[in-house]
Amino acid sequence: MAFERLERRHRRKIFGLSEIVQEVLSMSNFAESTIRTHVTSLMCVQAPKNHGTRYADLDRVDRGKYRIRM
Repeated sequence: MAFERLERRHRRKIFGLSEIVQEVLSMSNFAESTIRTHVTSLMCVQAPKNHGTRYADLDRVDRGKYRIRM
């Protein structure tokens, strides 16, 4: 949902980690560190396999830049 809101507001598909974190913080009570971990380690398909559960929701397209996986 955060990505969809960002896409509508900014009319682009690629977002920096700080933009994603701020968007999620505006609509949740999660800690910033939790959001960062989820984006970079759990949701990104290119992340190392450090966690038992991972989701292939995001592609890392550049350093600190992500988009929803096509």
